[in-house]
Amino acid sequence: MKPWNAEDLDFDADTFSGVVRLFPLPNLVLYPHVMQPLHIFEERYREMVEDALAGDKLIAMAVLEPGWENDYDSRPPVAPYACLGKIVAHHRLPDGRYNLLLLGVERVRIDHELDPIRSFRQACVELIEDEYDFETSSQSRRLHEKLLAAFREHLPCACETVQIEKMLSGSVPLGLLTDLAAYALPLDTAVKQELLAECRVSARAEILLSQVEQIALVTTETSSHTFPPSFSDN
Repeated sequence: MKPWNAEDLDFDADTFSGVVRLFPLPNLVLYPHVMQPLHIFEERYREMVEDALAGDKLIAMAVLEPGWENDYDSRPPVAPYACLGKIVAHHRLPDGRYNLLLLGVERVRIDHELDPIRSFRQACVELIEDEYDFETSSQSRRLHEKLLAAFREHLPCACETVQIEKMLSGSVPLGLLTDLAAYALPLDTAVKQELLAECRVSARAEILLSQVEQIALVTTETSSHTFPPSFSDN
């Protein structure tokens, strides 16, 4: 897989068309600021990747609604909020499959899907910006410190690296920190989707803190979590 450069990480909201390629999966929630490895093998999603690479490199990761099993090969309903991602690195295997690194860039709300003119799904979306709705700066600092402590406690292996330690420093915006924590912590898919749909940073932080209180001390199962996670199959 070829390395990326700084330009690969750029996203220009002013030139964004509002039309996205939809990549729905049953239990993978992507967030802005995080990098997701993907393994693409279905024919329709290979076409999606090829189309993205020939264009703006953008793909919106969406979560399938419950009951998708009966209609997976068609167009089962997806959650109304998704994460727009940009392909920053890719490798095409000899048989046509792809390995990708997809960087989450923006939350989006799906307005409506387009008529199926391609094998993959497309939709019109609205970009959703973070809302920093704190009444006081002390409230923001308090939530930041509590969430930072919870993140370090539940991801001890991640904190052994210099890069992660820098990201966990007090200079990291709380919105970014909530997204990193939501992505990496062992939360149910429904909770992860709730956090993706929440644009208010204070509300995201409170939801995360509530969830962390319910997570038991590190066990053999939770200690196996790594950051970033391994490749996800489509």
